[in-house]
Amino acid sequence: MNRTSPSEQPTSRRGVSASGRKMASTKQFRPDIEGLRAVAVLAVVLYHAGVPGIGGGFIGVDMFFVVSGFLITGLLWREAGQSGTVRLASFYAARARRLLPAAAVVLVATSIGAVALLPPLQARGVLGDAIASALYVGNYRFAVEGTDYLAADTPPSPLQHYWSLGVEEQFYLVWPALIIGVAWLLTRSGRSTRSATPYALVLLAVAGGSVALSLAWTQTMPPWAFFSLPTRAWELAVGGIVALTAASWRTLPPVCAAIAGWGGLVLILVTCTQIRASEPYPGTAALLPALGTALVIGAGCAIPTLGAGRLLALPVMRGIGRVSYSWYLWHWPLLLLAPALFGGPLGLGGRVLMVLMSLGLAVLTLHLIENPARFAATLRASAWRSLAMGATATGVAVCAGLILLAVRPVPTGSGPAAVPVAAVQAPVPGPAPKMLTPAEQLRAAVAASANLRAVPSNLSPSLGNITKPEVFLNGCVLSWKDLNPPECAAGQVNSKTTVALIGDSHAGMWYPALEPVARQRGWRLETMAKVTCPVLKLPIVSPYLGREFTECKQWRATVLARVQQERPALVVVDMVRRYGADFGFTSYDPVWLDALTRLVSQLRGTGAKVLVLGPVPDPHDTVPTCLSAHMNDVGACTPQRSIATNDAGIAAEAAAVQAGGGQYANLGEFFCTADRCPVIIGNTMVFRDDNHITTEYAQQLSPVVGDLAAGALARN
Repeated sequence: MNRTSPSEQPTSRRGVSASGRKMASTKQFRPDIEGLRAVAVLAVVLYHAGVPGIGGGFIGVDMFFVVSGFLITGLLWREAGQSGTVRLASFYAARARRLLPAAAVVLVATSIGAVALLPPLQARGVLGDAIASALYVGNYRFAVEGTDYLAADTPPSPLQHYWSLGVEEQFYLVWPALIIGVAWLLTRSGRSTRSATPYALVLLAVAGGSVALSLAWTQTMPPWAFFSLPTRAWELAVGGIVALTAASWRTLPPVCAAIAGWGGLVLILVTCTQIRASEPYPGTAALLPALGTALVIGAGCAIPTLGAGRLLALPVMRGIGRVSYSWYLWHWPLLLLAPALFGGPLGLGGRVLMVLMSLGLAVLTLHLIENPARFAATLRASAWRSLAMGATATGVAVCAGLILLAVRPVPTGSGPAAVPVAAVQAPVPGPAPKMLTPAEQLRAAVAASANLRAVPSNLSPSLGNITKPEVFLNGCVLSWKDLNPPECAAGQVNSKTTVALIGDSHAGMWYPALEPVARQRGWRLETMAKVTCPVLKLPIVSPYLGREFTECKQWRATVLARVQQERPALVVVDMVRRYGADFGFTSYDPVWLDALTRLVSQLRGTGAKVLVLGPVPDPHDTVPTCLSAHMNDVGACTPQRSIATNDAGIAAEAAAVQAGGGQYANLGEFFCTADRCPVIIGNTMVFRDDNHITTEYAQQLSPVVGDLAAGALARN
C-alpha cells in the first residue's frame, strides 16, 4: 500500500484561471488525495472487521493502486521530461525510506505473534509468508496457495494483506524502466521527452493488455487474477494516465469538475457497499472503483479544494490518510491473531476494538518509525545510505523469519510408540492361533485409540511429512477448470476386469486403498475425479469461481459417457458430504438422495455393479495443525461421533443406493466408536487436513475396501 508521501510531492503556488478559480499545478501537494487514502483504508479495515454494509470494502486496495499509479507516474514523467531519464538510485531510496522500515517492523511483530499464539504448523506457514512478504513476492506465494483447492478452507494468513505491497513493489521495478524506455526512444527520434502523449499511449497499451488478462484469468485462474501484477497493472496504469492528462483535467469548468468528483466518490461508495466478496474479482467489477478513483483524482486537478475535494481535505480525513499505510499494515494481523489470544472468535465489538487498537499502533508507527526514516537528514542526503537502510530492514525481517522457523520446529510425538494397525498384514497360513480379520483388527484399533492422550512418537505420517496420494499430483484428480479426465489406469492395466473409481476429491483419496487391491486381484483401476464436483446430476455453483460450475457439469457428462462406452465391471463412487447452500444443494437432503438413486440406476444400466462408499467422519478442524498444538492432548482434536457423522443421513443414503440397485458401504465402524472418532488410530494419523484421510490410513483400509469391492463384483 505505498503512497508517495507529502514530503515527496514538491509544492508550488496554485495557478489562477481566468475565472479566478484555483487550479492544482503539476507539482502541488494534493490534500484531497490524502483524504482519498482515508476513504480507501477505512473501506478495507471496516470490511475486514465485518462491519455490516461494507461488503465490498476490499475495493480500497484498488483505490490505492490508482492513487499510486497517479503519483508515481507523475513523479517519473516530470523527471524524465526534464532530464531524459530517471535517477533510479534516488527513486528507490525514497521508496525504501517510505516503505521498508514500517513494513519490516510489522512483519517481525506479526511473526513473533504467530509463533506465540498459533499452532506450530500454522505458525510455520505464517513465517514462510513473512519471508516471502519481506522479499515482496508474497502475492505469488498466495496465488500458488490459492490455486491449491486443498488449501481453500485453511485459515487466512495474518500477512495475506501484504500481497498488495508485493504488487506495488513489482510495479516500482517495472514502471521506471517503462518511463526511461519511452524517454530514450523519444530522445533517439529527436522528439521532446516533455510531451505526455507518448507515455500515455504506452500506458494505454499496458492497461489494455492487463485488462484483457485480468478478465481471462478471473474466469480461469482466480487467485492469479487477484494477486498478480500483470492482472492489476491496469489499475496502476489508469492512475498514470490521469497524471499524464492532468493538463486536460485542469481545463474542466468548475461545475463539470465538481460533478466528476462527486460522481467518482459516489461510485466508490456504491461499489464499496454493493459488491459482494463472492463475486468474481477483479474482472469487470474492479472497473467501477478504479473509474471512481480516477474521476476524483482528475477532478481534483481542476478544483482540489472544492467539490468532493473539500470533503476529502477535511483535517480528520487528512489525518487518517497520513496513517493509512501503517494502519493497513497493522489491522489485519490484529484481527487474525486476536481470536487465538482470547480463545475464540471475536464478535463485531471485539473486531472493531482490534481495528481501533491497530489505529493506535499506526499512529505510533508513523511517529516512531515512518517519519524518522523518511525525514532523517543523513538518509535523505544519501541515496545509498537510504538503500542500505532499506536492505537492512528487509534483511532483519527475513532473518527473523528464519530464526523463528528454527525456534518453532515441526513438533514430534512425545508419547510412547503406538502399536501399528496390522490390518495390512495377511494372516500367517497353516495351524496357528485364530487371527483377527483385517476388519476386526481395525475395529479393535479404533476402540483402543479412542482415549489416546499423547501423540505417539512413531506417528505415521509425521506432522512434517504429510503427502497427497499420487492421483492428486499426476493430474488424475482434476482441478476446478479442467474438463477432460485423462487416462488414469493402474493395477493390471491390461486386465479385462475394470474397476472405475469416480467422484470428487474424496473419490481420489481412496486410490491408495484400491490400487494395491487392483494389483493383487488383477483388476484395471481407472480413476476419474474432479474437485468439489460430485457425479450426482445436480445444479451446482462453485463458490471458488463465483458462478455456475459449468466445468463440473461437462466433466460429469464426459465421465458418464466413458462409463457407458467402457462398461467397467464395477463402479466405486464417493464424494464429500459437506455440500451446502453455497453450492446450490445440500448433502443428504431429498434432492441429493433422489439424485443418488438416479445415478446408481444409470450406472447399473451400463451393466456395472455399483459400490457407493459412505462418508468419512468430519473432524471439523485441520487435524495436523490441531495436533501440533495439542501434542499431549489428542482428545482436544478428537470429535464426538454425534458431531462428526450424520447417522440419519447415512441410513437415508444406504436406502437410496439400494433403491437404485447398488451396494452401500457404511465405513463408520473403521473410524469411530459409539462415542468418538479418533484422529489417530494405532500410530496412523487419520486425516491429512480437515476432511481427507491420509494416504497411510487409506492403505490401512485397503484390505477392507478390497473385500467390499470384491463382494460387490461377486454379487448377482
